[in-house]
Amino acid sequence: MLSAAQTIEILAEFPPSAPGAHLLWEAVVDIGEREDLGAGPCGARGIVPILGGQFRGGPGMGGDQADFHGVVEAGGADRQLLRPDGAKELDALYEMRVADGALLTIRNRVIIDETVEGPRYAMSRIEVTAPQGRWDWLNRRLIVGTLQGLRPRHAAVLIRGWLLTIG
Repeated sequence: MLSAAQTIEILAEFPPSAPGAHLLWEAVVDIGEREDLGAGPCGARGIVPILGGQFRGGPGMGGDQADFHGVVEAGGADRQLLRPDGAKELDALYEMRVADGALLTIRNRVIIDETVEGPRYAMSRIEVTAPQGRWDWLNRRLIVGTLQGLRPRHAAVLIRGWLLTIG
């Protein structure tokens, strides 16, 4: 086991480098009304159908990636859990069809905490399952997301996916 002095020496030799992020996509996802699924052992459960939507690639998706845009397919759903501590967990599963026809399966796990003062905390981790080919590099990347509700203007949410990069 290393001593405290050895640990400090190693930490000084390898200074931290915060990851970067750039906007990968923005999606306006149309949603239906929430259906109550009753209380479970971890809190109040619900489900919100995903009815469709549109997405476009972020500024970092230029060049040969310029056609990274398309539709959010209808048929997905967002499972919701309102925890006893006031936080809400969302687990959404849906598909995005890229303009070139590739179908991406998106799993977006969101935590929303509105129990503290300040801006609403709604952050997620997004997993993409892409078919082999042009977009399969998405299977090997970490993506985090933000979520904003668009009601009453529109029955939808705005989801932004951010690609994490090294330093």
